[in-house]
Amino acid sequence: MKETGISKNNKTDGSGVTGKLYIVLRIAVLFAVLFMFIPGINPARISGMIGRNLSLFTSGISYSSLASEFGRAFRKGWVMKSTLRLDSVSALIICVGTAAVAAGGCLSLGNLKMKKLSNIFTAAGSAVMLSGLGGIALAYSQISQTEKPKKIEPIFSNGFYMILIVAVLILIVTLIAMAKQPKVEAGAKYEMETKYRLFLMLMPFLALAGVFCYLPLWGWRYAFFDYKVGDTLSMDNFVGFKWFTQLFKNPATVRDIIRVLKNTLAMSGLGILTSWLPMAFAIFLCEIKNMKFRRVVQTLTTVPNFISWVLVYAIAFCIFSTDGFVSSLMVNAGIWKEGVNMLMGGSHVWLQMLAWGLWKGIGWSAIIYIAAISGIDQQLYEAATVDGAGRFQRMWNITVPSLIPTFCVLLLMSIANILSNGMDQYLVFENSTNTSSIMVLDLYVYKLGIGQGQIPLSTVIGMVKSVVSVTLLFAANGISKLIRGESIV
Repeated sequence: MKETGISKNNKTDGSGVTGKLYIVLRIAVLFAVLFMFIPGINPARISGMIGRNLSLFTSGISYSSLASEFGRAFRKGWVMKSTLRLDSVSALIICVGTAAVAAGGCLSLGNLKMKKLSNIFTAAGSAVMLSGLGGIALAYSQISQTEKPKKIEPIFSNGFYMILIVAVLILIVTLIAMAKQPKVEAGAKYEMETKYRLFLMLMPFLALAGVFCYLPLWGWRYAFFDYKVGDTLSMDNFVGFKWFTQLFKNPATVRDIIRVLKNTLAMSGLGILTSWLPMAFAIFLCEIKNMKFRRVVQTLTTVPNFISWVLVYAIAFCIFSTDGFVSSLMVNAGIWKEGVNMLMGGSHVWLQMLAWGLWKGIGWSAIIYIAAISGIDQQLYEAATVDGAGRFQRMWNITVPSLIPTFCVLLLMSIANILSNGMDQYLVFENSTNTSSIMVLDLYVYKLGIGQGQIPLSTVIGMVKSVVSVTLLFAANGISKLIRGESIV
């Protein structure tokens, strides 16, 4: 009986020498992909005038970033533009080759026929990577012949050798795997186990989470240095926990933190107290029998979520400014003698921000509850109707209890994010008269770090906020497990 597809692939590759080779190949491919985005391993940085924060990927896709500091060198003839263009194109070629070997590494999870295809991708991709490295070596040889080496600072990065080793390893392992693999039987199809297909579908989202959620944690190291924009981190400016103690030693900083925390907790608390409104809106929306009217209402309440806060402020300005609709109406009616700018002033700022937030997000937040309502067994409503329950009785005794688990999960997430209520809304609505009432923690960190250049102190505050948020999440989860017997962590 012939063995084809995945079963044969398991016998020939899964536990044999070829299977171990593919493990080595996938690890090498992973390193090749990581090296594209690590600035310290950028082989395209062939001069000290190229930013040390530039990665190989950025060097390949953005020539302007690579050559931004070479204006005078080009004019004086110290460096030829063709050299930098060769360097950028070579970096792009390496990125293309890396993408090919990454595709090959993913295909290697399939059956024997798919592994054959993956060998083509990895062999071709590694060859392309090697050609790109050759271009970078040629660009370095050209730039090293400059008349002003002290100004140009030619550099041959150690990342060149690291990527070279990875590319050669991928090529050798691929050639060995191609030599050891048996022939594919006629009529075999490309197949891959479900668990691997699901993993590959999930991998882009894991990569995005890693890049945007976990990679920024590397920036926490700035909290332990006396860092200023443009400086480098070294033991000369290492200060240990100086900035952590600064939060409590400096009276002005302590006052600012207390004021900012008061605003943050107040606005987040109002958001938590009104977190049931999207659920109530979803319930009443689903009770509308006219489907056309329901769709119109849902669309009109969901669209504001996709409007930026800058445009929201523009709308608010047209309505509530001195020459806005409300002031003009009041003046023309003789109620006010002159126009009033209702966006200025520090009174009721918390309620104003809550109202604008609800207007912008209530329709979008209700979507998850609408999905949960559609999953409720309709037989429960039919049985309640037979028992004589009215519309509000069915809503209270069937719909609301069915939505409570979803509400509790979202409530736990809101409690965990009680110190993270965003920055955009408060930044656009802030002015000189309401800044003391509208300044929340995220906006304060932004102004402290970007506006005043106090990167270490703003990093410390961000670290403390993250630790507090995680602590609140586990505390709220423990309380939920104790009271309801259910948890999300």
